[in-house]
Amino acid sequence: MDQLIPIVGTMVLLGSALVGGIFFAFSSFVMKALARVPWAEGIAAMQSINVVVLNPSFLGAFMGTAVLSLVAGGLALTGWAHPSAPYFLGGAIFYLAGTFLVTMLGNVPLNNQLGTVSATDPGARDLWEHYLDRWTVWNHLRTVAAMAAALLYSLGLMQNGSA
Repeated sequence: MDQLIPIVGTMVLLGSALVGGIFFAFSSFVMKALARVPWAEGIAAMQSINVVVLNPSFLGAFMGTAVLSLVAGGLALTGWAHPSAPYFLGGAIFYLAGTFLVTMLGNVPLNNQLGTVSATDPGARDLWEHYLDRWTVWNHLRTVAAMAAALLYSLGLMQNGSA
């Protein structure tokens, strides 16, 4: 376990911070900007974002951090006597439950729903207003969770003497 902690710990720390930073950008200005443009333009822009985001760099960071968080959590559980174990387990829980699952169960279904409408359909306006509110709440939650995971992973590395 001791040899894997610095490697896995550094990777999950960087991945959580990177993903949290991306989500922070959406919470702090992207969604606010989309809310300011006419609703049809906002829908079209978000639909485009939802297609373009499915690329190797984002998915590698997002999914890779989830996989490595499973590894970090497993290392923590199998090496519970290690002083860094509670921090790595906490980081894994925050990332997997608060970032990954929130995305899959909160944001992705909303994205899929938005993807089914035409931006020019007058009925899409109500969906867009609902989407803006709900999606942004879920995004705030996953942002905080990713940042909390990064903090816990950082503390775990410090406990390990790897930071």
